[in-house]
Amino acid sequence: MGKRRIVVTGAAGFLASHLCDVLLSEGHDVHGIDNLATGKMANLAHLASEPRFSFAEQDICQSFDPGPFDYIFNMASPASPADYMRLGIETLQVGSAGTLNTLELAKKYKAGYLHASTSECYGDPLVHPQVETYWGNVNPIGPRSVYDEAKRFSEAAIAAYQRYHGVNTHMVRIFNTYGPRLQANDGRVISNFMMQALRGEPLTIYGDGSQTRSFCYVSDLIDGIVKLAWSDEHLPTNIGNPVEWTILECAKEVLAITGSKSDISFQPLPQDDPKQRRPDITKARTLLGWEPKVMLHEGLGLSLTYFKSCVEAEKSAASI
Repeated sequence: MGKRRIVVTGAAGFLASHLCDVLLSEGHDVHGIDNLATGKMANLAHLASEPRFSFAEQDICQSFDPGPFDYIFNMASPASPADYMRLGIETLQVGSAGTLNTLELAKKYKAGYLHASTSECYGDPLVHPQVETYWGNVNPIGPRSVYDEAKRFSEAAIAAYQRYHGVNTHMVRIFNTYGPRLQANDGRVISNFMMQALRGEPLTIYGDGSQTRSFCYVSDLIDGIVKLAWSDEHLPTNIGNPVEWTILECAKEVLAITGSKSDISFQPLPQDDPKQRRPDITKARTLLGWEPKVMLHEGLGLSLTYFKSCVEAEKSAASI
């Protein structure tokens, strides 16, 4: 595989900014696009002097054309509950108009296409662990539906462009991922717990803490995405860490890593919050030779400096 011109949408986001780093390290030219609704230019600041990286502030729901390219990674969408519930209509738009616009560009330039889908396609699953052939248990009109159904529509559109137009498409179903550049106050489990622990606040657990999640460190996730992108697999593929943790176990692990003496506060469980979440990664292991290497204890340690810097930034802002 030679040098390629690659477009990354949502480039200023948590995952996409790490993806840009990896693609550049492989020798490609990368053009990032983001409307900055949830992305942050700080995530790309280290690329300011990189000649093979360019950036455009652009809403992919509007017509745009970055010129010829070889591959597009469509990573654009609000992804945390706090963001997609605040930006519900925008989330539906980027998962429909945005996906269709990027698919049209891939068709026009005969480019490869990878879409960042989600384990939320499984909803509150009745099958455990979740395998790609499971169709899911999703409330189509609940508070999380703006994200769940946007991603499910995207998958339908991508399958159609592959089926009817022969676009070389790939779909990754991403499970809970964490690491540096994760938004500090986005309401997700790891960021909530790390920030609360470092502030000395009680760690908030919704429900009794018995619900489960599987946490994948960002470097493992991006490695899986890139392997999938260069593969011949067109159907959805789970990428995530199959080690399952209860929310209460995760909270205790965060307390151990941070050395915090914070208490734990139990709050009511939000509507449609999944009771269990764990990927079956047999397909990724078999087809891609991929599996995660970084376990939760190590990954939290690798993330600690970043979250400490977020707390320090809050303190500095408060003192101004």
